[in-house]
Amino acid sequence: MFGRPLLRFVRNDTHINFMRGRFVGLATSAVLSLASLILFFHPGLTLGLDFRGGIVVEAKTSGPADFGKIRSALATHNLKAEGVQAFGGPDDVLIRLDADETTNTNAVVDEVRHAVAEAQPGATIVRADAVGASVSAELLRNGLLALGISLLMILAYIWFRFEWEFALSAVITLVLDLTKTVGFLVLTHIEFDLVMVAAILTILGYSTNDKVVVYDRVRENLRRYRTMPLRELLDLSINETLNRTLGTSCTVFLAALPLAIFGGASLSGFAWVMLFGIVVGTSSSIFIAAPLLLLMGEKRLRKDTRPAVQQEV
Repeated sequence: MFGRPLLRFVRNDTHINFMRGRFVGLATSAVLSLASLILFFHPGLTLGLDFRGGIVVEAKTSGPADFGKIRSALATHNLKAEGVQAFGGPDDVLIRLDADETTNTNAVVDEVRHAVAEAQPGATIVRADAVGASVSAELLRNGLLALGISLLMILAYIWFRFEWEFALSAVITLVLDLTKTVGFLVLTHIEFDLVMVAAILTILGYSTNDKVVVYDRVRENLRRYRTMPLRELLDLSINETLNRTLGTSCTVFLAALPLAIFGGASLSGFAWVMLFGIVVGTSSSIFIAAPLLLLMGEKRLRKDTRPAVQQEV
């Protein structure tokens, strides 16, 4: 009744031996995650305003912004700007300054207004945000707490729905995905703020859903093919869900790509992290989560193989 799909990434009868490269996949993932942890400690994440504290001023100039003149004018007013960068269009300027609990935000913003007006007459201040050091520390703590709680909830959900081997292999894979995302943030110098916490939580949710789809098919095949070795069964399950996995990943990837290219400074960082997370989450479902499940459950998940063979004979 329904026509065949116009696009298939692989044939329905595909038999790719993914488990043959399981050790290479696990080793590569471990090396990348270890390198990401090293980058986390040195040079470290570029903390955004939410976690670092400070003042952010967005200005709009009457013409294309001259960043050299703006920096010189800020220095003349004894304003040490951590960053002066484009924000959206060529006439949008984002200025970041350090601040502590004793800083008079209104006075600093007035000084920035005068400096920018001197550098480029007709410039106006669009917005100014300030976060104190104590507030930023609390936001950082709460953000990390949210990530930790989400991993525990994922562990409990998959354990309840499947078996502990499924849950543990999924959470280990998600932790590896998380560390790689941290390394990506360090290398790209994308600011780590509350928006990035939301991006990482979104990646964890997407990656979990991707793994649950594969695990569901593994569980079905465990009941259907009681004598099939677990290694072959995992290959079969991944091949059977491969079209669905690639199709969903490509759909989300294409939806996030315009935001990364045209979203501006406020959305592009979120979108680029999402794109990276989609690629990592999809590949880890095949090359990390499944091999870990094979290592943890090869004996236990197939402990009834011998009686089943006798019954069939």
